[in-house]
Amino acid sequence: MSTLDIDFYTWITPNGLKVSIALEEFGLPYRAHTIDITRGDQFTPSYLAINPGAKIPAIVDHGTGMTLTESSAILIYLADKTGRFLAKDGPSRYRAFEWLIWQTGNFGPTIGHAHHFLTYHAGKAPFAEELFAKDTQRLYRTLDAALRDRRYLSDDYSIADIAIWPWVSRFERHKIDLNDYPEVRRWYLDIAKRDAVQRGYRVPVITGEIPVP
Repeated sequence: MSTLDIDFYTWITPNGLKVSIALEEFGLPYRAHTIDITRGDQFTPSYLAINPGAKIPAIVDHGTGMTLTESSAILIYLADKTGRFLAKDGPSRYRAFEWLIWQTGNFGPTIGHAHHFLTYHAGKAPFAEELFAKDTQRLYRTLDAALRDRRYLSDDYSIADIAIWPWVSRFERHKIDLNDYPEVRRWYLDIAKRDAVQRGYRVPVITGEIPVP
């Protein structure tokens, strides 16, 4: 595989970090392209040709001819491509899918709203602030309970952990004290030590060190 086989289009959001961390974990050569969504790069004709939905991330795998959007779909594709971080069959595979879908359908959207109302527009919508603060706490309790008897979410380290970790790394923005969720804190700090996670956290630009509770 050449260093140009995978083009990766991304920005410094949790969904972008999911894929940058995954690419580093899988050891796949790639070229990162910065799509600065604060400047509207996602609406340029060249990027819309890759993803008409005008969202990041996206990949183009020139080795297989595959263009993919949606971060969780990309994680599944990369796991199947490499045969790593996703069991080939059995309960562990479906447990990873369960938590991957939980992140996509529950954790990510709720936390995204929490960021909006609790950090970026604090004081403007008290009802929404209370709603999303409480639901964020509920989801953290769910995650904490799931990690009580296991190191990772699906037996071994998997794309489920890779998907959820970048969202937890924004705990300050959704007003969560990780010390209130000791299993999540333990899991978060364990993953934060991984070299590939530290490299992926700096793609496409360095915004600072990984937050430490």
